[in-house]
Amino acid sequence: MELVPLTPVGKLVLNRNPDNFFAETEQVAFCTAHIIPGIDFSNDPLLQGRIHSYIDTQISRLGGANFHEIPINAPLKEVHNNQRDGMHRQNIPRGRVAYEPNSLGGGCPFQAGMNGFTSFPEPIAEDKVRGKPEKFADHYSQARLFWLSQSPAEQSHIISAFRFELTRVQVPAIRERMVSLLHNVDKELAQTVANELGFPLPPAAPLASDKKFRVLPASPALSEMHYPGDGSIKTKKVAVLAADGVDAEAVLGIYEAILKGGGVPRLLSIRLGKIIDARNDELNVEATMEATPAVLYDALIIAGGEKSVENLSRSAHTLEFLRDQYRHCKPILILGEAESFLQKAGISQILPNGDTDPALIVSDKWLQGVTEFIIALGKPRDHSRETDPPMV
Repeated sequence: MELVPLTPVGKLVLNRNPDNFFAETEQVAFCTAHIIPGIDFSNDPLLQGRIHSYIDTQISRLGGANFHEIPINAPLKEVHNNQRDGMHRQNIPRGRVAYEPNSLGGGCPFQAGMNGFTSFPEPIAEDKVRGKPEKFADHYSQARLFWLSQSPAEQSHIISAFRFELTRVQVPAIRERMVSLLHNVDKELAQTVANELGFPLPPAAPLASDKKFRVLPASPALSEMHYPGDGSIKTKKVAVLAADGVDAEAVLGIYEAILKGGGVPRLLSIRLGKIIDARNDELNVEATMEATPAVLYDALIIAGGEKSVENLSRSAHTLEFLRDQYRHCKPILILGEAESFLQKAGISQILPNGDTDPALIVSDKWLQGVTEFIIALGKPRDHSRETDPPMV
């Protein structure tokens, strides 16, 4: 992005979810050959290959050459061509001919000529040849650029991912060969992965070219940490755990505060149905901890109330849900008597570095607590909780 800044060219608005996943998502047929007038294809070999291969892919994936007539792929303006019959045929062609030029059909349909697609007249100063540029032998510069552009937390995640995947590889020689490739990306990365896999750092794999390629400086824009957001909680899903005996007024107040900020609260409990609070007020349970994994939520609130906490304690899903949210460094609000869950889960309010955890809020007053919680939820995820291996 530093070399070629983003240039906004328009706005794509997603204003609804698919009514039918198969019809509107599985049957979508994107194709790099379909471009609007005014632009053309570059000489990139990968793109040139995909211009042809995408059509072949859609023919085999969607069962025939008429995939462009499936409603989700059909253009708003009617298309006239000489295709006939076959799978997924939607249009009913009229006339006796399916070829051009013809006289029986009045010459229709005929090619658009200059009104159709025309190639961009790109001037070429040198001879046009079929060949590979020298940069095709540079297999590591982009990987090195990406690695050096990541934050320490992101680099730690990459190392953990390599360890996880290569641990599954059954042949030791292949594990070592993979690390020898990483050696060409970054020696520190390769050394750390080798240590995690239990063998010494192997020599770097041979390069495809003796040419010295330019070392690209780190690009902060390649790191997710470069985009802290605007402090909003819009669209973020918040799980609110509660059971019979909870303070319904507090839960409704929490709901209202999260909804006002654009968040999406969901009331979870042990079973579906209704929760009855101490004043016999009712709350509708929207999902259960058993059927809704913690990873689907951006944050967690455990409501207070002695009886509610006692009932939640009867389910091991409560501690599992809490631990999963904590491990993934998500904001957590613990209200009143629910503080006992922290000790049971082995969770401390002090981070491994000795600081107080800013995303773990414990409060006896729901209004004060949810105010601090919303501020924490609007910030980027803080990875200071992470330890390897995890302590919680």
